[in-house]
Amino acid sequence: MNRRGEVSFGRGFAGALCAAACGMLAPCAVALAQSAEKAGEKSSEIDKYSRWEIFNGYAPVMAVAFIVTLFATPLMRKLAITYGVVDRPSESRKVHRMPVAYLGGVAVFLGMLAGVLYSYASIKVAGLIEYHPSQHATAAEPEQRILPLFVLFGMTVVVVVGLLDDVWGLAPRVKIGGLLFAAALLAIDDIGARVAAQVLSPLGTLLGNPTLVFHIPLPIHIGDASSVSFDLVYWVGTAIIGFFVLGACNATNLIDGLDGLLTGTTAISAAGLLIIALGMAAADDGPRDTQRLVMCMALLGACLGFLPHNFNPATIFLGDAGSLLLGYSIIVIILTLGATDKTHLVMAGMIVFALPMIDTTLAIVRRKMAGQSISSADSDHLHHMLKRALGVKGAVLTLYAIAAAFAALGVIVSMGRARVVYILALMLASFIGVTAIKIARRKFIEQQALDYEARRTAGLQPSIPASPVLPISGREAVAAGSETASAR
Repeated sequence: MNRRGEVSFGRGFAGALCAAACGMLAPCAVALAQSAEKAGEKSSEIDKYSRWEIFNGYAPVMAVAFIVTLFATPLMRKLAITYGVVDRPSESRKVHRMPVAYLGGVAVFLGMLAGVLYSYASIKVAGLIEYHPSQHATAAEPEQRILPLFVLFGMTVVVVVGLLDDVWGLAPRVKIGGLLFAAALLAIDDIGARVAAQVLSPLGTLLGNPTLVFHIPLPIHIGDASSVSFDLVYWVGTAIIGFFVLGACNATNLIDGLDGLLTGTTAISAAGLLIIALGMAAADDGPRDTQRLVMCMALLGACLGFLPHNFNPATIFLGDAGSLLLGYSIIVIILTLGATDKTHLVMAGMIVFALPMIDTTLAIVRRKMAGQSISSADSDHLHHMLKRALGVKGAVLTLYAIAAAFAALGVIVSMGRARVVYILALMLASFIGVTAIKIARRKFIEQQALDYEARRTAGLQPSIPASPVLPISGREAVAAGSETASAR
């Protein structure tokens, strides 16, 4: 197929995606407005602050993160150029043709760190943040209002691992080890461990042990202890944390392939999660409400501060330090949604974050169908397909729209309209997935049609051959290697 036909096919894909996103988003917007109106009526009965009032109270955290990131980014760019920490376009699948500085992730981290430290200072200095009224966090217990140090430590570990990979390169197992260590820090503070509670509750009912805490007798007494306790929910939750952290960080790493794509879609996801967090705070859901709000505000402000520098044409990239940090931050927020055993809110958060997960799933499926390793790099991600048809900006804006549609769906799930939204989200994800795989396997489909026509013309019984291992999208498979955030 010629280039003109390829672009037309790509534009059809882009148009179909936009139409699907808009079609899903329209009824969602109506439901969202109705749910917000009902929630507003309820809030006057159960709390003193509305969502908007709570947002105003915590907005300084976002402002601090925004300003620090905005001004730290040029400094990081200058530092990266001085020491040669730049991304050189050595592969054909990369979009940029000139070397571009890394270390953008460090600027984002500094912005988030500033926002979090500002919230710490507000405990000692009155008026910095106007906290919402809560029975879970009072003036006598200020530690309930600050983001746990284990989360801050985990963010630091992730950034250091990514930075070392950007500068010197790390073996995949070393990166995985660093991410699992950061996940273990979350488990220490019990962030995300309760996600398994509702999933395992039927098993607890079946065994007559709702808490699923088992007391195992010891053969000998150790002090006053005659048994040890085994909390099944906690340990399953810990395994879930590790899986979620690895999955989220890998997903954000893979989707970071165009100028401003990951930064913008993360900002959209953070905004969706912030709306959910504001609703939970208005209802005084639990002790994690303030921590969740601070994290959402810091992440959103840092992304918005970095986006002007990173949007096409980008002057600086996130690098692995930034892409891993954004994935880690998003998943921390999602895991805290289940702190009070509300697993449906975790599902809402996953819908908000659906676009990177869909792209990662498609990459795995696509590479398996082509007989490649799942760690192989290729140029057939969603953003690559859209870029070939719409250019960098068009592809990025289209994916922004799709991310906004999923964010709206996730917010509606959090408001109690789960069943219909699950169906809508499944339909949108399936449409994207089938269309993307169809385009990626276009050459094989065309070959099937030609073979069928040739056999029919020759008077033979037409038959469709079994699917061979073929290069994706009619292009030569690129060399195997670790796909990083520099794949532009």
